[in-house]
Amino acid sequence: MYKKLLSAMKPLVKPLIVVGLVLTLALGHADGALAARSGGRIGGGSFGVPSRTYSGPRSYAPGPSGGYYPYGGGGFGFPFLIPFFGFGGGFGGLFTIIIFLTLANFLVQTFRRVTFGESEELGYSSNPNVSVAKLQVGLLANARSLQAELNQIAEKADTGSPEGRAEVIQEATLALLRHPEYWVYAGAESQQARLASAEAQFNRFSLAERSKFTSETLSNMNNLLKQGTPNAALPGGETSGALVETQQESGEYIVVTLLAATLGKVELPKVNSSEDLRQALRLFGGIPGDQLLAMEVLWTPQAEGDTLSSDDMIAEYPNLKLI
Repeated sequence: MYKKLLSAMKPLVKPLIVVGLVLTLALGHADGALAARSGGRIGGGSFGVPSRTYSGPRSYAPGPSGGYYPYGGGGFGFPFLIPFFGFGGGFGGLFTIIIFLTLANFLVQTFRRVTFGESEELGYSSNPNVSVAKLQVGLLANARSLQAELNQIAEKADTGSPEGRAEVIQEATLALLRHPEYWVYAGAESQQARLASAEAQFNRFSLAERSKFTSETLSNMNNLLKQGTPNAALPGGETSGALVETQQESGEYIVVTLLAATLGKVELPKVNSSEDLRQALRLFGGIPGDQLLAMEVLWTPQAEGDTLSSDDMIAEYPNLKLI
């Protein structure tokens, strides 16, 4: 009886052992994944159409009674059109009709051109062209001062105004430009879209990066500053997996991500070398505040002493190139 039972169980022994090993490895990596992978975030803005109005130059001439009548704003003047309304006749009336139709056609064509052509180039249309750009830099963990600089920017930044957001982009790109000796990986991507779909693309970029954080331990979004505590105790003596200090050996990298949505065309170069990255950072930092709809600066790890391992870089940032 027992021999038959053992012989029946033999085929199941190996699969059970394999399943046990897989579970052991998975749980072991899960503990590592739950170790601190803190993240910082600075940003703000909105995708509303900027309220801009434009009026061309107007010339004024004195009227018969001392008043002023604008040229170009009301046709050629009332007396010229008198024959059209029955006060003239013959050749004069026919000539006035021709002039009137020519003027009407000119005004219609001008209105169409301004509404659908020039206004879009200047970013005044209701659904203008928008560039959504992402630039990422992977640095050696020795760049500890960079983490401190980004923390200070987050704590002091005015992310509630276009000027303040543009300054954040400039300060972040300057901080990266000051540490070229720590650059290891980089990647750039830019897309063109209409305003109606640009917000969705920007949010996809942002969520993809934020999902790599176990927790956002420092955040300044639209002037709302939030800071997490690295060791938040939970009921029952447990600790938040998002903010647990890992006992394993520190990793090797820090990753900074810059996101921007701007009116007009911003095309980042492909980054294959340090010089390409330097050019992309300068281009990113030069985005004017009046064209910047929304921006974010994200970095991980944010907590002091917390860094990413080589395995983390391979798993979470496979698109970054070695420079």
